Amino acid sequence: MNPNSLLPERLRVAHLSPARDNDFDLSPDAETRQRIAEALGLLSLPKMRFHGQVRARGRDEWVLEGELQASVVQPCVVTLDPVRTALREEVHLIFTPHLSQPDEEEVEMGDDTLEPLGAWIQLGGIAIEALSLALPTNPRKPDAEMPEEATDPLDIDEPPEPRKPFAGLADMMKKDK
Repeated sequence: MNPNSLLPERLRVAHLSPARDNDFDLSPDAETRQRIAEALGLLSLPKMRFHGQVRARGRDEWVLEGELQASVVQPCVVTLDPVRTALREEVHLIFTPHLSQPDEEEVEMGDDTLEPLGAWIQLGGIAIEALSLALPTNPRKPDAEMPEEATDPLDIDEPPEPRKPFAGLADMMKKDK
């Protein structure tokens, strides 16, 4: 999934004012929220808003401070019934030209607030990444309980005969001789 294709909003760094805060406010429409929900495995995404500002820091860095607010509906891990969760996530990133994209497949993770500065700041991708990281991993309805003991409707009174994978091996070897 390329988050930038789901929510392509971005800021051109050359157009940002270094003298003031550069405000942004993203509220995707229903169709876009549905595409995001499908990509993240959600039942639905009734609400999503990402707002904040980007401001200059020093001579060549930019700081993004924002807040993601969302309402997500996921299947309960016990009953598969819909579970609605309200999310509110603070996002703080520093875009710097002194950080390069790693060339290797495996890299050591450093400060997760630092991002390489390019020509664009991909607001949509940042919003979707923040949403995916904030999602509950095991959504559960408050009254959902696991059954005491799982039962198999095909269970019979007698335990099944244990499998013996080499049972006929000796007979097969005698026939080959």
